[in-house]
Amino acid sequence: MAKDIKPTRSELLKLRRKIKLAKSGHSLLQRKRDGLIREFFKVFEKAKEMKSELNQNFKKATDSINLARAIEGTFSVKSAALGRVSELNLNVNSKMVMGVRVPEIDSDSSVLEWKFNERGYGVIGTSAYIDDAAKSYGTLIKNIIIAAEIETTLKKLLMEIGKTKRRVNALEFNIIPAMELDAKFIQLRLEEMEREDTFRLKRFKRKQEKAQAV
Repeated sequence: MAKDIKPTRSELLKLRRKIKLAKSGHSLLQRKRDGLIREFFKVFEKAKEMKSELNQNFKKATDSINLARAIEGTFSVKSAALGRVSELNLNVNSKMVMGVRVPEIDSDSSVLEWKFNERGYGVIGTSAYIDDAAKSYGTLIKNIIIAAEIETTLKKLLMEIGKTKRRVNALEFNIIPAMELDAKFIQLRLEEMEREDTFRLKRFKRKQEKAQAV
C-alpha cells in the first residue's frame, strides 16, 4: 500500500485524520462489544432459569397426564381433549437490545388458564386429575413460548457479538496498523526529502562561496 500513496504533507495529514477516526470507531465498537457480552450473559442466566423451570413443568405435566390416564383411563382423557378447542394467538413484535432487534412474543394466555367449567368437557366422566393435567400443560406451553423468545434473543445477540468482534479485530490488527505504517512511510520519506533538500542547498552555497572566492 505504501507504494501507491503520495509522500506529501497533505496526504500525511489526511492519513492521520483517518487514523484518529478509525481509533475512535475502534473504541466505540469495543464498548459495544463489551455491552453486548454483558447483555448476553444476563439473558443467558434467564435462559438457564427458564430451562430448569421448563424441565420441571414438563415432568409435572407428564406425571399429571399419566396419573389422569391411570385413574380415569385413556379414553376419558382423549374425550376431554376433544372438548372446547381454541387457537392460541401469538403476536410477534420486536424490541431493541443494545442496537440489536430481538423478538418480543405476546400471547393470549387466557385460553391456557381456562377454569374447569370453561374447558368444554362435562363433569361426568372427568375429574380433577384431568383438569390438573390440562392446567399443567397450559403452564408448559407458556414456558415454551418464553423459552423460544429467550433462545432467539440469545442467538441474535451472539451473531451481533461475532460481527462486532470481527470489526474490532479488523480495525485493531489490519486497518489501523496498515494506516500507521503508511503514515510512518510518508513521515520517513518527507524527512528524507528534507535532508536531500538541505544537502542540495548546502552544496549550492559552497559552490557560490567558491565562485565568489575566485
